[in-house]
Amino acid sequence: MKGKFLIIALLFTVPVVKAQQTEAVGVSPWGPEDEIGTLNMMSEASRLQVLLQISSGKIYDLSVDYFVGMPSFHSLGDPGYQYWLTHTPHGTIVDNPNGRGEEMNQKVSYTGDAVSMYTHMGTHIDALNHFGLNGKIWNGFTEEKYLGDKGWKKTGAETIPPIISRGVLIDVEGQIGPLPKNYRITSADLRKTLKLQQITLKKGDVVLIRTGQARFYQDAGQYLDQYPGISLDAVKWLVEEKQIMLLGADNLSLEAFPPEIEDNWVPVHTYLLAEKGVMFIEQMFLEDLAADQVYVFAFMAASLKLKGASGAPMRPLAIPVNKD
Repeated sequence: MKGKFLIIALLFTVPVVKAQQTEAVGVSPWGPEDEIGTLNMMSEASRLQVLLQISSGKIYDLSVDYFVGMPSFHSLGDPGYQYWLTHTPHGTIVDNPNGRGEEMNQKVSYTGDAVSMYTHMGTHIDALNHFGLNGKIWNGFTEEKYLGDKGWKKTGAETIPPIISRGVLIDVEGQIGPLPKNYRITSADLRKTLKLQQITLKKGDVVLIRTGQARFYQDAGQYLDQYPGISLDAVKWLVEEKQIMLLGADNLSLEAFPPEIEDNWVPVHTYLLAEKGVMFIEQMFLEDLAADQVYVFAFMAASLKLKGASGAPMRPLAIPVNKD
């Protein structure tokens, strides 16, 4: 595991230096003040169109549980998930914090709790300030001007709007078979899977990639171990050719580790967030959708409005729709 996390650490350092020669952050076609990138593709009309296609009352919950010991990047120095009780029924009787006395506190019990966590844990969305390139983030915003002690003044998680759109599941593991460790899903894999599922992508879709890794979520060691993920080739095909709006996957960080190393290479994170303004959701639960072969659906999600943050917990939902 130590070797694996060393590789992850290298993802954030050496390869990006090479990328500085040719890569640059994206300039938003939605204007100099844009902070949400491709989520601008949504409109009231597009949301309504999807909602009118709902064909079932069944809801698929695409989020994972939060629990002590859950998978995270704590080995890189980020805090793990912590949970503790601040009040218990018996403790309230003993401490009498409300001054109501033992008899009243025995009658009306009271439990309170608190959590502490890294914002990129569990099912969450990455904001556009999460990764940058050559000293800038999406739309040319710089940390010198826009990063304060209390977070970013631009592209913070609070700017992410509620998302309602057509969603598509690309069940790579289900159609191609179990993926080898560290396998990089290619654009050819995506095209093959979509053909087998008899699905065509549309501009503005939310595309969810299933690797099958969510089956191991309760076992952090197995979930983190050289998991497969999407390649730079595949995301370029999705973004540049198919013009999708949002991405998601069921592994720790969308792309595979160890990373691809080549000239002018940038992480998938950097390409999507800094260059193309495409946000994405990580650590999703896609097993039920895949089991029921629900490949097209109404996708709905909203994240916590954590001001200035680089990411936020999210609870996405999928509801079946009529076939096109």
